[in-house]
Amino acid sequence: MMSDVMNRFKKDALLTEFKIRKLISGGLITNYFCSSRCRHCLYNCSPDWKKEYITPQVAEENLLIIRRLGCSAVHIGGGEPLLRPEKLTTVLEVASAAGVALDYVETNSSWFKDTDSAVAVLSRLYEKGLQTLLVSISPFHNEFIPFAKIKGVIDAARIAGIGIFPWISDFMRDLSELDPSGTHALNEYEALFGQNYIKNLPQRYWIHMGGRALKTLRPHLAKNSAEQILLDNAGNCAAELTDTGHFHLDLFGNYIPGLCSGLSINKEDLSRPLTAEKYPVLSTLFAKGIRGIFEMARDAFDYTPANSVYINKCDLCTEIRTLFVQHDFGGPAELNPKAFYEQI
Repeated sequence: MMSDVMNRFKKDALLTEFKIRKLISGGLITNYFCSSRCRHCLYNCSPDWKKEYITPQVAEENLLIIRRLGCSAVHIGGGEPLLRPEKLTTVLEVASAAGVALDYVETNSSWFKDTDSAVAVLSRLYEKGLQTLLVSISPFHNEFIPFAKIKGVIDAARIAGIGIFPWISDFMRDLSELDPSGTHALNEYEALFGQNYIKNLPQRYWIHMGGRALKTLRPHLAKNSAEQILLDNAGNCAAELTDTGHFHLDLFGNYIPGLCSGLSINKEDLSRPLTAEKYPVLSTLFAKGIRGIFEMARDAFDYTPANSVYINKCDLCTEIRTLFVQHDFGGPAELNPKAFYEQI
């Protein structure tokens, strides 16, 4: 039954050529393991991931592909890249040798112990090309990381001569209202600032509705049934899947199309036509959108939506793709890393 459904959708999937031709702006994911399990994380990072970090070989392969396809600079994120500062140093060396500039490195500041040790770490990275540090500042991070650590990293970066990209500085006022030496749950912010605090966060903080944000924000934002989602999104997902304005390549050599976390393309297939034979789920999304994989799930597994309402089509799509992974359904290169679907 499953193979019959797959074969039928492979035949119908591609209406036009599906190819990633040119990369505009993006980054490397060096690791998915993290000190936090932030409730808005697009990539479902957490301490429970295997402690795997990008190797110099994979970093070089990724960067050379990125440069070949037209992108001359990248950012580096995770997970938390600075949980392994010596490995991050090597990645910066590889990037320099590959002729790819560094936009910034992201950090949640959990690694901060004291000013002297932080300055030593950041000074070494500065020598290898780090000019800007994106420092995460939000109530989501504060559930796991004291504000005092964030302020410590900001001070250390300034001493080391590294610029700060605060993401986002607006929340410093909120975090300052609570004890900076401790962590604080989101419900503490609700108690302090009002019951709509979580609901209003997306108006203040850019949050893509994917990954763990779906579970966190569904009770506050969801309002459409699956049937309505399908009616409102009759087109395909070609624009999202081919958007290279904010792409990522990870430590396993997976290219993540656009902001569609949990979807993947093997890096060796970039710039080549992506076939329905190898990428049946992606190809169906490209050609037929959310309705295509909804029908695929219905026909293969008698799927019915698990929730009464959803935030958007990405919410419904993630639920369907999780079902596919649980049943080992789809091409081996397109629903990766599998741990993404286990860490929601």
